[in-house]
Amino acid sequence: MIYTCTLNPAIDYFVQVDHFKAGELNHVKTDRKMPGGKGINVSRVLKHLGQASRCLGFIGGFTGEFIKGKLAAEGIETDFITVDGDTRINVKLKSDEETEINGVAPTITDAQLDALFAQLAKLNDKDILVLSGSVPATLPVTIYRDMIAKAGATGAKVIADTSGEAFTKVVRGEVKPFLVKPNHHELGDYFGVTINSVDDVKKYGRQLVDEGIAHVIVSMGGKGAVYIDQNDYLFAPPAKGILKNSVGAGDSLVGGFLSEYAVSGDFRKAFRKGAASGSATAFSVDLCTAEKVEELLPQITVTSI
Repeated sequence: MIYTCTLNPAIDYFVQVDHFKAGELNHVKTDRKMPGGKGINVSRVLKHLGQASRCLGFIGGFTGEFIKGKLAAEGIETDFITVDGDTRINVKLKSDEETEINGVAPTITDAQLDALFAQLAKLNDKDILVLSGSVPATLPVTIYRDMIAKAGATGAKVIADTSGEAFTKVVRGEVKPFLVKPNHHELGDYFGVTINSVDDVKKYGRQLVDEGIAHVIVSMGGKGAVYIDQNDYLFAPPAKGILKNSVGAGDSLVGGFLSEYAVSGDFRKAFRKGAASGSATAFSVDLCTAEKVEELLPQITVTSI
């Protein structure tokens, strides 16, 4: 089973406003509300691509019920820990420029955190756990490192997609994740450098492998993506299309990768499908569909670099 864990889920409220003017009354042209959070995005992509998963994490209040209802309607299993406050709402304002306003996460108690760790202790060596997204302010920045240690003790493979100090703690933890997926900005932040090229990604991504991370995927937005392990450097070029949605492209790369890896275990094929899935989301209003991924796959030729 693939599990995704979203510590800080949200309702993503997308609003389209023509020529937004700050400080004035603006009228919404269109809007939509979707369950959000990086792990939840991965689960939704997996479902779109025909692969089952189960969502873990913390959820609460009327906003949490909305998220659970939406996921259930899509046929996605959930096993969230219920918290006392309301799950946050993130506003994604689409106008001449994109503006995001992220809500405040509810408080998570020690007992609720213990309940999550009890879930992780039940994983086994056939399971995959995806840890994605930001860490709520009420939790320690070491939380992902500690979760990797707990899940790793069961033999489960852990994929980590986070940033900042949480990423640093993950990479330097005693128990290493199976795979990490920083973007090139996050990779540069970790090493204190600016990464501009594929050669830069190869150099610093390889250092993560040398630090004990078995598999590294670095997304570079419109410049493609790079996969690195002990033996290979692989490059996936970006597909051609019109950018419609920058939210969730990295999560779609992870979801697309896992949808193939869980079936074939082939890293090259999984990386290719992940790259196509990331582009498919970027060219769509919502997360990628299987049809859009299949349409773009012929554009993605993975090469050794």
